[in-house]
Amino acid sequence: MLRYFIHKILSGLAILMGVIVLIFTLFILFPSAEEITAGQRADEATKAAMRIEMGLDRSHAQQFYLYLKDLSPLNIGSHSLKEKYEGASFSINTTTFLFKWPYLRSSYQTRKPVSTLLSEGMIGSGILALFAMGIALLLGIGTGIISALKPGSVADKICLTVSTLGISLPSFFVAVIIAWIFGYVLHSITGLPMSGSLYQINPETGENFIAFNHIWLPAFALGIRPYAIIMQLTRSNLIEVMQQDYIRTARAKGLSQFKIIWHHALRNALNPVLTAASGWFASLLAGAFFIEYVFNWKGLGKITIDALQQSDLPVVMGAVLLIAVIFILINILVDILYAVLDPRVKLSN
Repeated sequence: MLRYFIHKILSGLAILMGVIVLIFTLFILFPSAEEITAGQRADEATKAAMRIEMGLDRSHAQQFYLYLKDLSPLNIGSHSLKEKYEGASFSINTTTFLFKWPYLRSSYQTRKPVSTLLSEGMIGSGILALFAMGIALLLGIGTGIISALKPGSVADKICLTVSTLGISLPSFFVAVIIAWIFGYVLHSITGLPMSGSLYQINPETGENFIAFNHIWLPAFALGIRPYAIIMQLTRSNLIEVMQQDYIRTARAKGLSQFKIIWHHALRNALNPVLTAASGWFASLLAGAFFIEYVFNWKGLGKITIDALQQSDLPVVMGAVLLIAVIFILINILVDILYAVLDPRVKLSN
């Protein structure tokens, strides 16, 4: 287990390094970053000062080294490190060893730290992904059990049709349809708005409050695709498990259908389902770009799209790095979870 874990960490670091090189090539080397910050009408002296401040007057190799230094959790240098970075440090003579969080620099548009903007977006995306995965698990496992108990029935055909549509239809199309039907056409019945973020401002007091009614439509739209996968996995695995010898033995002993399914069949049938759900959670957490944009939900996806429209390169770079880290960590956890849930699976390189 330890050897496998070390191997996955090293592989993840190699992938992350490739992502860093890619986004540096695509974004850092683009010209006119100082014009984005200073404005196109700024004079040449202002633009030159901005280039010096942003380090764009240095060579590409020096810029890449400084970018890696910003991202590295450990920096070794002079005492001046404390002026730029925040973290735990200790000094030996004139050398400072600083342990810090990766420094993602500041937004070109708002001048706020990118880490602050992304952390705000991660809260919205995380809550949305949790609600979406909860809906997908409840509906997927429930309808999967119904389909597996009576394969070929009307209920089974309806569930399979819905799951097939959930896999086939694009996410942005599903989001638009759900927003229009439940947020506009049936708004008087559902009371759900077409758009809105988790936190809203009270017009009377000016204070923020949590608007849970804003989360149901985007969570449902985001959970459609994982629901379809979970439903079909539950159905196929449960049908296979129900044909095993130990299930026939349980029936021969006179156990009820509920006890057979709950205590014996589901325990073995849900291992692949939980693994798929874990992997899908990473996708939901980092990939709900269209859903967040359609419903105007302030999350990581919407922040990234807004940054792309405004050419806010540090925010885009930080978001891409964060998404890569999320996928790497979730994939490692999924592999380990699969081995823990199913002893037949052996971790190896």
